[in-house]
Parts: sequence; C-alpha cells; structure tokens
Amino acid sequence: MPEFIPLQYSPLSEEEQQRRATAFFEQCQRRRTVRDFSNEPVSRKLIETLIMTAGTAPSGANRQPWKFVVVTDAALKKRIREAAEKEEKESYEQRMTDQWLQDLKVLGTDWHKEFLESAPALIVVFSSNYELENGGIHKNYYVKESVGIAVGFLLAAIHNAGLAALTHTPSPMNFLQEILERPENEKPFLLVPIGYPMKGALVPDIGRKKLNEIALWR
Repeated sequence: MPEFIPLQYSPLSEEEQQRRATAFFEQCQRRRTVRDFSNEPVSRKLIETLIMTAGTAPSGANRQPWKFVVVTDAALKKRIREAAEKEEKESYEQRMTDQWLQDLKVLGTDWHKEFLESAPALIVVFSSNYELENGGIHKNYYVKESVGIAVGFLLAAIHNAGLAALTHTPSPMNFLQEILERPENEKPFLLVPIGYPMKGALVPDIGRKKLNEIALWR
C-alpha cells in the first residue's frame, strides 16, 4: 500500500487569493526574453535554488525525467556557441520556410548567437525517456509534458529572482549531448542562458494575446 502524509495547506481569503494572483500576473507580464547579457556573474547558490524550484514540478508517475546541466566554463560555452551557430546558420539559410523567416523578422534574430558566450551561465535541460536502474531499463512517462512544465517553473523562478533569460532551441541539438558528455538516455530538450541584462538592453516591441484570445468559458 502507498504511504501518505498530511497536505501542507493554509486557506486564503478570496481577497488574498486575488491579490496574490494579480501580483504574480503583473510580475510575469514584465518578463521578457533577453539576448543582451552583462558579464556580472550569478552565484552558484542562486542557480541551485532556481533548479530546485524547477524540480518541484509535477511529472508522470513522479519519475522526474529531467536533468539540468549548468555551464559556466568559458571554453565550454564557446564550443556550444560554435556548434549551435553551425546548426542555426543551416536552418536560417536552408531549413526554415519563408513564413517562418518572416515571422522571425519582428524579433530581429539571425543565426548569430552571441548570448551563448556572453551570458554568465547556460542551463541545458535534458529529458530522459528511461533510466538505467539495477542493471535494467526503467521507463519514464509523459516525458515531454513533464519536462516542459519543469521548464515553466524554471523560467518563472528565474524572473522572480530578478534575472533575465531566453529559451534557445537549436535544431538538431544532439551536439549538446556530445559536448556535455551526457549518457544515451538523456536527450537535449532546451538551452536557457541566464544572467543580468546588459545596461540599456533592448527587446522587441511586441505584445501578448488578450484574455479573450486565449481563454474560453463553457
């Protein structure tokens, strides 16, 4: 039989619920993807706390199929940038459709990824479809969904801590597994550069969809 423990829960008034929800929304509304980082370092303790927060996310059968590899070594960041730019250049010049390239114009991006070196830390997120346990294979469940939720927790935690970040998905990403010497069962899921924004950093003048465009009541 499974074991259970009491839920730690403190009820809130409806007013306090709304106050907290509004404050969190307003904080998240200020979150922006940043590509211009200062060279100010981020403490290891802070990064570890952010990752522990990501690790509180729910997962299929509580298998927690994620691994967060933090890269601060300059030589490793340079290798990652060079490998990523090789794939990105091919994507921008050959793989992406005209519609995709047109949609990216508003963001002002191209295959150059300086932030992979300028950001003080890169958090490379890996997903695991299975674990090697007791000499055998133990399957994980709802892996993409679970890791995606954990990344959402991570991004919110990064913003809450006063740091900037972006989500980078060079395709294909197999070079990350090789450079970071990860085992066969771990596959690159996402690359998240984090740090402090450079003084005077600019972001695209874009907006987010309104409530009536993303929510329906039935």
